[in-house]
Amino acid sequence: MSVAILGGTGPQGRGLALRFARAGIPVVIGSRDGERAQSVAEELNGQLNDAAAITGEDLRGAVTTADEMVILAVPYSAHDATLEGIRDLLPGKILIDIVVPLADGDPKKVDMPAAGSATEAAQALLGDDIPVIGALHNVSAATLNHLDHPINCDVLVCGNDLAAREKVIELIRKIDVEAYNAGPAISARCIEAITPILIRINISKKVPFTHAGIRIWAPGT
Repeated sequence: MSVAILGGTGPQGRGLALRFARAGIPVVIGSRDGERAQSVAEELNGQLNDAAAITGEDLRGAVTTADEMVILAVPYSAHDATLEGIRDLLPGKILIDIVVPLADGDPKKVDMPAAGSATEAAQALLGDDIPVIGALHNVSAATLNHLDHPINCDVLVCGNDLAAREKVIELIRKIDVEAYNAGPAISARCIEAITPILIRINISKKVPFTHAGIRIWAPGT
């Protein structure tokens, strides 16, 4: 199985590429600039030993290379345009949308699209035949890129296709993080909105830590 990460040259995409490759999953990172993607792939491979290969392609090449899973990790401003550019290549694949619609100029606020969330907007744009799964919204890019530290949070996974949700949960668990079924795509309105709250907490001078995440705890623990 190989995974494509569109926006793989950005901080979150790079961190996910490192984590999945270290877990033995080949990764192809996609960028509008294919040469840039190849350069970043070489750099990331240099950080890993005994890991699956990371390669680089342009956006469409990355989607074509992926067996089934395509992760969308572009800035929100490029969300819809990127999907429109690759839509014809997505049938038969699962789109994992990790994009959070943060307000322009203020990452401490969310600016949800008319559809309700980025996940729902992607599903509306692509149509019901291409499953869109929202996940990995609340994981710090800095945490992902520090391979000597475990990922310090759980992941909430949502989308309208149950079978696709379960496949994404299985994939995420391969990077040693717990993932939970959070229900249909409408749940993304809550999940995506957690991110600016975490950003606000993490940059607060009154909080003695940064890069915090959320965890689901059992009673009595």
